[in-house]
Amino acid sequence: MHLARVTGAVVSTQKSPSLNGKKMLLVRRVSADDDRPILPTSGDEVAVDSVGAGVGELVLLCSGSSARHVFSGPNEAIDLAVVGIVDSLSR
Repeated sequence: MHLARVTGAVVSTQKSPSLNGKKMLLVRRVSADDDRPILPTSGDEVAVDSVGAGVGELVLLCSGSSARHVFSGPNEAIDLAVVGIVDSLSR
């Protein structure tokens, strides 16, 4: 899993039927240390939201087959999913 900050929302009227009814968010992966992007060149990615996250929130992401299984099937057109909203971090 990865940490990310929600930076926006995505609206798509034409998409794969497996994405119908799913909320899509723009997210940017960040470091737990200082909330900066993991890589200076890393940009926003699109993730499907499973927890009702909003802009500005720190979230947990999963990718690949793990992301697809969140939405009940290996044939979903999903590669990145928001699976948690972070309340706090500690070491």
